[in-house]
Amino acid sequence: MAEFPDERQLVLRARSQLAQWTRNARSEAYTELFEGDHPILTDGERRLLDAVDSELERNGGDGVWGTDQYGIHTAGTSSSDTALGVVCVYHPQITEDSVLRGREGLDDETEERLNEALWRYSERVATLVEADLDEFVRQARR
Repeated sequence: MAEFPDERQLVLRARSQLAQWTRNARSEAYTELFEGDHPILTDGERRLLDAVDSELERNGGDGVWGTDQYGIHTAGTSSSDTALGVVCVYHPQITEDSVLRGREGLDDETEERLNEALWRYSERVATLVEADLDEFVRQARR
């Protein structure tokens, strides 16, 4: 039986933790960015974003929240000190054909603000997941 590099096993074990890390990071990022002392959206904008999410789900779509996707990547060579990282591979976004476009104040400017907030949220989730990954790697290499 062929032996695989330790890095491969480490990545496979880390990927098995990715869903839990992502759930935790989503909750933390949401609280930090939307409910903290300095939220990035007004209450009205957050309610509008939640309304877009609900309407998209009612129409059979995926909605907005929870559609962001993350992956673990390796950088560099296949040496034992290869860095692992996390990247957001899908950022949720409201588009021109969104169901609430033109209703309830979803104009170009509002759409852009909501999309910017969704981008920041996804990037913050990726950063938090990567912190969990870094800790996992430190523990695994002890």
